[in-house]
Amino acid sequence: MLELTALQTETQTLIDAINTTWILVVTFLIFFMHAGFAMLEAGQVRSKNVSNQLTKNLLTWSIGVSVFFLIGAGVDSLVGGGGFSPAFGYEAPADWITWLYGAVFAMTAATIVSGAVAGRAKLRAYVAYTFLLAAVIYPVVSGMAWYDAGLLGADGLVGSTFGVAFDDFAGGTVVHAMGGVAGLTAAWVLGPRIGRFNDDGSANVIPGHSMTFAVLGTLMLAFGWYGFNVGTSAIFNPDNAFISDQLGRVAMTTTLAMASGAMAAGGVAWAKTGKVDTLYVANGLLAGLVGITAIPHAATWWGAFLVGGVAGAQLPVVFSFVEKRLNIDDVCAVFPVHGSAGVIGTLMLPVVVAPSYLGGTSRVDMFLAQLTGVVVIVAWTVVTTGLIWGALRALGQARVSREHEQEGLDVSEHGVETYPEFGDEGAAVADGGTVRTDGGVLGENDVPAERSTDERSD
Repeated sequence: MLELTALQTETQTLIDAINTTWILVVTFLIFFMHAGFAMLEAGQVRSKNVSNQLTKNLLTWSIGVSVFFLIGAGVDSLVGGGGFSPAFGYEAPADWITWLYGAVFAMTAATIVSGAVAGRAKLRAYVAYTFLLAAVIYPVVSGMAWYDAGLLGADGLVGSTFGVAFDDFAGGTVVHAMGGVAGLTAAWVLGPRIGRFNDDGSANVIPGHSMTFAVLGTLMLAFGWYGFNVGTSAIFNPDNAFISDQLGRVAMTTTLAMASGAMAAGGVAWAKTGKVDTLYVANGLLAGLVGITAIPHAATWWGAFLVGGVAGAQLPVVFSFVEKRLNIDDVCAVFPVHGSAGVIGTLMLPVVVAPSYLGGTSRVDMFLAQLTGVVVIVAWTVVTTGLIWGALRALGQARVSREHEQEGLDVSEHGVETYPEFGDEGAAVADGGTVRTDGGVLGENDVPAERSTDERSD
C-alpha cells in the first residue's frame, strides 16, 4: 500500500511538472508573437513612423503587463465572480504562472490596437488607452467569458437562457475580435492619416515601407499561434488522463485554417484585380488563424478548411468596405484580420462542430449562445473604447499635430530616425543624386535621385 501511494505521488508530481512546463513553454510562444506584431506593423507603416510603431509595441507589453499584474487580474477575477484578487496578492507563487499565461493573452489584445491607429496617434494617448485596456476593458471581457460564474459562462446569462455556454476556446472573440473592434473604433475617432482620402471620399493607397518585414512578422505570428491555440489545451485533464484527441484536433484545425485563409484571401484578391496581392495572402493567413481560434477544439477537418476559407475570403471585401464605404483608416487592417474574422469563426461553431462535441445540444441554441456572447463583447468594446478615445480627442491629446504627422512620428515623438542614412534629404549617393525613400514629395528645388550629375547642371 505504501509503495502504491508513493508511486501515485510520484506520478502526480510528474504530471504536474509536465503540465507546468507546458504552460510556461506556450506562454513564451505567445509572448514571441509580440515580435511578430512588431515586424508586421513596422512593415506596413511608412519608414518615417517605424520607430514609433516599435516603441508602441514595446510599451504595450511593458506597461500593459504591469497594469494587468496590479489591477487587471483582480478585475478579471471580480467580474468572474471570484472577488477582487490581484496577482500580487496570490499566496502560492505557482499561481503566478497562471497569471502570466493570462497576461500574454491580455497583451495580445492590447497590441492589436496599435496597428489601426498607426501614423497619427500621440504616444501618450496610446499609452493611456493601453493602461485602461489592461486594467479594465479586457479583464471585463475575459472575466465574463472565461469564468463559469461570469455573465457569459455556463452559470451566467447565456448558460441560463439557452442552456449552452458561450464557447471561445482560445480567444477568437475574447482576444482577437475585441482587439480588432477596439482598433476600428479608435481609428474612427482619430480620423484618417493626412492624404488617405480625397474630398470626394475616394481612397489613396499609402503603402508600407517593407513587405519583407510584414511577411516575416506574419510567419512569426503563425509560429506563436500554436502556443495560442494548441497551448490552450493542457496535456492531461483533471483526471490525469492524456488528452491526445483534443491536442491533435486543435493542432490539425489550426494548421488547416491557416492555410485555407491564405489561399482564400489571395484568390479573392486575384478575382478582384487580376493580381495575387502578397499582403492579402499574408493577412489572409492570419485571418484564417483568427477565425479558428474560438473553435479549434470542436471543429471538423472540413470545418477548419471552411472557417479559414471564409475568414480569408472576407478579408479583401471587409477591408474595402471599411476603406471605401466607412472611410476609416485602419492602417494594418486589424478589423478584417482580427475583428470580423474572429466574429465569423465564433459564430460558425454550430455549422462545423464535430458530432462527438455537439452531443445532444441544439445547433440553434448553440448559435444563439455564440451570438449573444459576441454582441455583449462587441458592445462593451465599442462603448468603452469610443468614450476613452473621444475624451482624449476632446482634450486635444489623441492626435499629433499636422506638422508632426507630415514630419513623421519617429522624429517628432522620439527624436530618432529608423533609417538615418536615408533620412537626410541632402545625403550624397554614388550617382550624385539625393535620397528620398520615405515617400515624401520633392520640393521645387529638389532633384530626383535618378537624374545624373550632368542633368542637374543643365
